[in-house]
Amino acid sequence: MTPERDTASAGQKVKVGVVQAASVAFDRERTLSKVHALAGEAARLGSQLVLFPEAFVSAYPRGLDFGAVVGARTEEGREDFRRYWESSVDVPGPAVDELARAARHNKISERLVWGFGDGSTMPVFETPLGRLGAVICWENYLPLMRAAMYAKGIEIYCAPTADQRDSWIASMRHIAVEGRCFVLSCNQFNRRRDFPPEYRSVFGEDPDAVVCRGGSCIVDPFGNFLAGPNAEGETILTAEIDRAQIVRGKYDLDVVGHYARPDIFQLHVDEQPKQPVTIRKVEPVVEEDPPARSDRGAAARSTD
Repeated sequence: MTPERDTASAGQKVKVGVVQAASVAFDRERTLSKVHALAGEAARLGSQLVLFPEAFVSAYPRGLDFGAVVGARTEEGREDFRRYWESSVDVPGPAVDELARAARHNKISERLVWGFGDGSTMPVFETPLGRLGAVICWENYLPLMRAAMYAKGIEIYCAPTADQRDSWIASMRHIAVEGRCFVLSCNQFNRRRDFPPEYRSVFGEDPDAVVCRGGSCIVDPFGNFLAGPNAEGETILTAEIDRAQIVRGKYDLDVVGHYARPDIFQLHVDEQPKQPVTIRKVEPVVEEDPPARSDRGAAARSTD
């Protein structure tokens, strides 16, 4: 079984929660206030870990095309992009500090990430709640990425998403069974009225039209739903998880342990940070003058 056993905490029970709610679209400060309120509510329900949906701060721009077609862009689309960029989150930055304060205030952990990354940004963290990691949206459809997370001993597998289809929910059950881990998946539930009036999208103008139906859920290592899936509205789903179930599950299936076939298949993971531009300065070469010959040596050579 991988990695090292943690016998002291193998049977620890933890209360976890997933938030299914709508952002205050393109309003970072108001969305952060909503995070505070929802995190506080989840903490009052006993949650020690709370997962928010993909791109919750400040919005998932579902239905926007940003005025982009092959070979052309519109000025309206460029303005949509500017508004989205202005409300985005810098990591690190003040918004991240605000999220950390919300987590500390409510004595919970949180995962809320969306941005540039490489192999160095795929950690599994050792926490008092268990080994915790996150794979966002369709990255969960990358078998090799899942294998890397399993090899790191992930126990609480967080999968924030924007995918509201039934096939996504089936994938969450598959990952839980495949990795013998607890899977927390959450999505936004929002209606047309949760977006600004000038929001130009394919969803029309009916304020009650459902833009995203959610589908959040919590799944145990045997593929059983502990909470959800919910497609009815904004909610906070909670469940108690028992990490001893992970050990029971790996008794007969450990895809990076006793059930693996390293004699045939091996995965090599590059965790080196990658920058889009790397500038290496070339130090000027300083030519040294050759050593001066001594008069005594020159005189000795002249008598030969």
